Amino acid sequence: MPITEEQVQSPLSADLQAILRCLHCDARLESDQSGGFVCPACQRAYPKVNGIVRFVDAQHYAASFGFQWHRYHKTQLDHDEVRESEQHFLMKTGLRPEELKGKLVLDVGCGMGRFAEVATRWGGRVVGIDLSAAAEVAARNLASREFVALQADVFALPFAAQSFDIIYSMGVLHHTPDCEAAVKALAKYLKPGGVLAVWLYSGYNKWYRFSDFWRRYTHKMRPETLHGILRIAVPFFYHLDQGLRRVPVVGGPVAGAIHHVFPVNRQKEPEARMLDTFDWYSPKYQSKHTYEQVFRWFEAMGLEDLHVAELPISVRGRNPLQPTK
Repeated sequence: MPITEEQVQSPLSADLQAILRCLHCDARLESDQSGGFVCPACQRAYPKVNGIVRFVDAQHYAASFGFQWHRYHKTQLDHDEVRESEQHFLMKTGLRPEELKGKLVLDVGCGMGRFAEVATRWGGRVVGIDLSAAAEVAARNLASREFVALQADVFALPFAAQSFDIIYSMGVLHHTPDCEAAVKALAKYLKPGGVLAVWLYSGYNKWYRFSDFWRRYTHKMRPETLHGILRIAVPFFYHLDQGLRRVPVVGGPVAGAIHHVFPVNRQKEPEARMLDTFDWYSPKYQSKHTYEQVFRWFEAMGLEDLHVAELPISVRGRNPLQPTK
């Protein structure tokens, strides 16, 4: 079938047409008249709903992220006065603008498009995937960029092998049921010489042990219920912390003890503080890792030229130009 008018207007339409594959039979997909895709071999359809093509039937364990990024759809986007996401991108991947310019890039767990905004601003042609409905928000936020969002599962990606020059994932794969398997699932989609960069929560510092304890219960709540509780708890504990730290001698230790047992984010900006605290308590899965672990995963995938970036745990590796024997 010919590409639809809407797809012709998308700078990534030709790239997608070439690399999209059926999840059931691995045949090359064709576009349909609604903007979705269909498999000519097995007739499996992948519809376009609310502006994005769906390769999953539900959000599964990622529903809280769909709620989160619809609620905070602009909070972390860079603008003229703030380049915080750009700094995080640099510190968590080690990638530079010249490495992304003109490259086909996969953003795994794109959320509302925070890092895809940086990558497209640097000249990358970015495909973003997210298991949650956050992909809808990313599509809207980056509608004018060389960016396409898909709702898809990292364990069943709808792409041909060796499709991407660069794949990155920041703060996402540790929220899957098996972080190691999720990382290892990405290597097959790298072109020869392509780069994989991931950033995961650190297992070296145990500050998070109480948030892990509370999350046994909070992840079972409806996202709306948890958000309502945190709208009260986060300002209370934040201002209690700030007040106690002004008390001479005992204030600091007492504040530290309370923060250890009832952790809330300490950012000055209230919306960012609320967003990050919700992110701590809402996910079902939230594993922590060490450099030793992640280096072993990258080596098992056959990646070389391994580097760490500024913020732990960040690891970057390159797919060999020639397959190892």
